[in-house]
Amino acid sequence: MLFCALTYNPAPIHIDHDYASRTAYGKPLINSIFTLGLVIGVSVQDTTFGTTIANLGMTDTIFPLPVFAGDTIRCETQVVELRDSKSRPTQGIVTFEHVGLNQREEIVCRTRRGALMMRRPVEANS
Repeated sequence: MLFCALTYNPAPIHIDHDYASRTAYGKPLINSIFTLGLVIGVSVQDTTFGTTIANLGMTDTIFPLPVFAGDTIRCETQVVELRDSKSRPTQGIVTFEHVGLNQREEIVCRTRRGALMMRRPVEANS
């Protein structure tokens, strides 16, 4: 509800239990953009904390199954491509593939994310 309010998405499939009860899913769906943000966010601590300069874009994003309130989501991330930045010698471009899985190990989200990254983590005190 909060995510829908903050992103001004009043779609009843996300926020109206009565409406959602009459859909094929029978209950509200979690907003897929929240799912995408969660899947990427969960990966940060293990993959990119202190090194990300900018997200460059996401491609091949899919949501093969819905997410519902109460689901448990985990993420698997792979680096699928690395290349040097031509104009920034201390940085490079990394392509990640993030896969979000629910508690039944079903894929609920998959995306490829390009990011401009520091070659070494930025020190917290600098």
